[in-house]
Amino acid sequence: MRSPSDGRNLTAHIVHDLGRAIVTERYPSGEPFPVEADLCRQYSASRPVLREAVKMLTAKGLLSSRPRQGTRVQPESQWNLLDPDVLRWILERKFSIDLLIEFTDVRLAIEPRAAALAAETATGGQRAQLVAAIDRMVAADNGEDDALAADIAFHVAVLNASNNRFLRQFTDLAETTLRFSIRATNEYKGVPQANADEHKRVADAIIAGDAEGASREMYTLIEGALDLLLSRGNPSRRRAKQA
Repeated sequence: MRSPSDGRNLTAHIVHDLGRAIVTERYPSGEPFPVEADLCRQYSASRPVLREAVKMLTAKGLLSSRPRQGTRVQPESQWNLLDPDVLRWILERKFSIDLLIEFTDVRLAIEPRAAALAAETATGGQRAQLVAAIDRMVAADNGEDDALAADIAFHVAVLNASNNRFLRQFTDLAETTLRFSIRATNEYKGVPQANADEHKRVADAIIAGDAEGASREMYTLIEGALDLLLSRGNPSRRRAKQA
């Protein structure tokens, strides 16, 4: 018999496998989804485990279930793009600079405010995490740490230091997307990692309790990334969406 942890691991495996299959259109939207018995055989899973996986995919907006209609794949317009798994599967499916541009717009609306709140409310331990993240970025400049992980650690530390429960919920989503966005912007800049000095200016303002300065420096930092993405994206398509 499987242990409860085995069941959870199998559920997570099924969710990941079926989620990627839906996003990569192995199961087209609007079409019937494989029946429960077939999926149980495919994954050697019990019905409760399979039903839990389907329930999780439904919560992510990938599936819908209605009486007498069975389970169907939802169109992309119904997917929960704020779900880190869904966003990662989309970016893994096909790199989309337009999607990164839109997400960076969201970052511009959220992270400068998070930096301002961090300047006002961060604890000593949270400030220490910011300093540690900057130290990691400096070490990465010298080839002594992972540049991508250090960059992400900084932005996550700022969101956590905001001490806003809603902004903290943004950390998983930010981490997922930053793994794609940071690589892209660094490549466009022709450098292997982000500029530690630019991030340090944000951290210094937060540690100094300068909310306005922290917000301004974070906005400048993210705006620079957005400008790089826009330079490689499709500005005319962006204007058409906004019209």
